[in-house]
Amino acid sequence: MEIEAHPPGVPRPVTDEDRQTAADVLQRACGDGRLTLEEFSDRVGAVWAADRTDQVAAATAGLEQPAPVGSGRTVRHVINVVGEQRLRGRWRLPGRLRVVNLVGEVDLDLCEVVVGQTLPDNVIDITVFSLIGEVNVTVPEGIEVDVSGFVLIGERDIRLAPVPRRVGTPLIRLHLLGLVGEVTVCSRPAG
Repeated sequence: MEIEAHPPGVPRPVTDEDRQTAADVLQRACGDGRLTLEEFSDRVGAVWAADRTDQVAAATAGLEQPAPVGSGRTVRHVINVVGEQRLRGRWRLPGRLRVVNLVGEVDLDLCEVVVGQTLPDNVIDITVFSLIGEVNVTVPEGIEVDVSGFVLIGERDIRLAPVPRRVGTPLIRLHLLGLVGEVTVCSRPAG
């Protein structure tokens, strides 16, 4: 049996092993702070949709540079008492985040967060306790959010885009306990 050589300069078809290797590279880059959750989501989606190795290479390109300055601030607890707290931009999200909101508003924008490298079961747990207030959580499109708990005398509004979960992205589990107020979870398209 003769094995035909692949012509030089022509991208070969991608294998599942190629995809998994690239997804691992992207996950390390996200954990190191070189990619935000949104960038990771876009790139890992491209890796799993790729048909050729050049498409996989394009999705992992540019990861040689060091992590940007400012990506090291880890936020484990958000406590807001009579006021507003907004977390936007580049910050490090650990595997667990606790949010306490007493008579105020908390906005968590997770689109540009950097995710810790070691996530048990690829899950981020966010626990929210809100008493007389509003909590808004924004995630990149394609990130799955599992919401449990309740809001008593208030509203629980889940507005995630009807798109499938991007392969390789973490699941965000949001545990709610709201008393008199509103909790909104929405997704934002890339870009």
